[in-house]
Amino acid sequence: MTNTPKQSPRSAMVLAAGLGTRMRPLTDTRPKPLIEVAGKTLLDHMLDRLAEAGVETAMVNVHYLAEQIERHVAARKKPRIVISDERAQMLGTGGGVAKALPHLGASPFFHVNSDSIWIEGDTPNLARLAATFDPATMDALLLLAPTAGSVGYGGRGDFMMAPDGALTRRGERDVAPFVYAGAAILTPAMFRGAPSGEFSLTALFDRSAAAGRLHGLRLDGLWMHVGTPQAIADAEAAIRRSTS
Repeated sequence: MTNTPKQSPRSAMVLAAGLGTRMRPLTDTRPKPLIEVAGKTLLDHMLDRLAEAGVETAMVNVHYLAEQIERHVAARKKPRIVISDERAQMLGTGGGVAKALPHLGASPFFHVNSDSIWIEGDTPNLARLAATFDPATMDALLLLAPTAGSVGYGGRGDFMMAPDGALTRRGERDVAPFVYAGAAILTPAMFRGAPSGEFSLTALFDRSAAAGRLHGLRLDGLWMHVGTPQAIADAEAAIRRSTS
């Protein structure tokens, strides 16, 4: 992989259509992206990161309580928000991107979860992704957090990472040292031959990994997994510590 500076993606896909079931009862009346952590919605935490990275247009897909998200982003100028409407059918992490591809352009784009949140290290992580991404050798570059030490995460991880950054998914009974942190750069070419309708991006990740074109970058800073109401307090405590 190369760290040669290159132009950062100017477009992004923001996944905001999920039901947020593990965040109930908070999500009984509002979508998870509008849950607040440290006085700011999860969605705004991510949109601010994208704006700082130079993103000009962000596609935001909506399904559950879609009107609330539409109202929330209506006045936002940076990045410019374009709604991808999935009210009729939620399309999954892969199908949602496939639907929005015509609006994302022909260049690599940021792909982010609207509920991903982290404390930056010395260099912003989206800028690090852009500097590291090489479309000649990669279909996707994923931002990965260590399973040990990340706030609120107790799972078994997602990926093994080779010294050159190449990724392999953990086996069913294995434990992996890295978890996907909800931010990546993807190429439109990754979606060639993708199924129609609802599907998971995992299938495309696995296909790229088999071709040696799925790579990872370790997050610089601290990732916070805000998956339940109880995890909000842990994330806010970590943010307070980082600013004290």
